[in-house]
Amino acid sequence: MAEVRAEMVANVWQVVVSEGDAVDEGDTLVILESMKMEIPVLAEDSGVVAQLKVAEGDVIQEGDLIAVIE
Repeated sequence: MAEVRAEMVANVWQVVVSEGDAVDEGDTLVILESMKMEIPVLAEDSGVVAQLKVAEGDVIQEGDLIAVIE
């Protein structure tokens, strides 16, 4: 199981995956927006998205849980 956490304060601009989706290492899970820059959040392991903890428009803080991959 891998927890994907935010590395910075940002807005969730786009959610690319859904719970139950299979992902490979390096796939984009969500795209964050901070200071007019788009920052993709990538899967660090292959697996299935077990939990998705953010929605488009959310403001997240550094360390917040974005997704769990099993």
